[in-house]
Amino acid sequence: MPTYRLTLAYDGTAFCGWQKQEPPAPADGLPLATASAVHHADPSLPAPPGRVALRTVQAVAEQAVRQIVREPIILTGASRTDAGVHAHGQTAAFTCSDGTDPARHGGGWPLERGLDTLVRAINGRLPEDVLVSYAQPVHDGFNPIGDAERKAYTYTFHDHHRRPLFDRAFVTHTHHTLDADAMHTAAQHLVGEHDFAAFTQINHDRQHTVRTIYDLAVERTSEHRVRITVTGSGFLYNMVRIIAGTLHEVGRGKFSQSAIPAMLASKDRRQTGPTSGPSGLCLEWIHYPGDETGVFPPLLRD
Repeated sequence: MPTYRLTLAYDGTAFCGWQKQEPPAPADGLPLATASAVHHADPSLPAPPGRVALRTVQAVAEQAVRQIVREPIILTGASRTDAGVHAHGQTAAFTCSDGTDPARHGGGWPLERGLDTLVRAINGRLPEDVLVSYAQPVHDGFNPIGDAERKAYTYTFHDHHRRPLFDRAFVTHTHHTLDADAMHTAAQHLVGEHDFAAFTQINHDRQHTVRTIYDLAVERTSEHRVRITVTGSGFLYNMVRIIAGTLHEVGRGKFSQSAIPAMLASKDRRQTGPTSGPSGLCLEWIHYPGDETGVFPPLLRD
């Protein structure tokens, strides 16, 4: 049974994140638990009786793949991006039959049918805000989450008194003019292996909070844009957004460039900056054993 690795790009604005979610359906005419759930409920997605399916990238992409391979596959993603977070290089994988079992009535996807054909077929079933850019066969037991060696994210601020318009869903607006050089200097204290307990949600569900950041750079990419690029072994819940919020406070002069070591040592979330909004965050790529160094599956960019 072949296993396929997909590289996906998506605009996360209208999604409730990556992971499938099925909250209870309305009962006795009562609304769903939250306005967000009402807004993102998608009747076109399958859900168990008594529940509704929210519009998530996993649910939408999984449904598209199932329609193509004509089997009830499970699409497993490498990163559970939150609502409003975007991706250029999310990784997901599924296993299906090879198309030779007559009992499956032609279901599955044999390798000889072609990877480019598979990509085109899946994209033909996807909505306009998500797209598969690449597919490749991988070994049995490939684990998109556990096998990942490193990931890269970017976070982009728009620092100007006038808010952005046409790309407002892909940046975070701040009225403060940011000192990108100061932010970059402060960011270097985060590079290396550290306990990032101060840079994750207080009620996180991780057994340990030690992670490794391989590279963290802050640069001004245009007159009113500051971009943070971070590469690491893995990230805790909201870790990149808290790093972005903390560096934002450095950039506007609220925190000093040398404050980061004390924040790390404190292991106290209250000592770090705010959690920046989701719109400025983008998952850029995920690297696995066997991938060529510095070469990643093709990413979709305008």
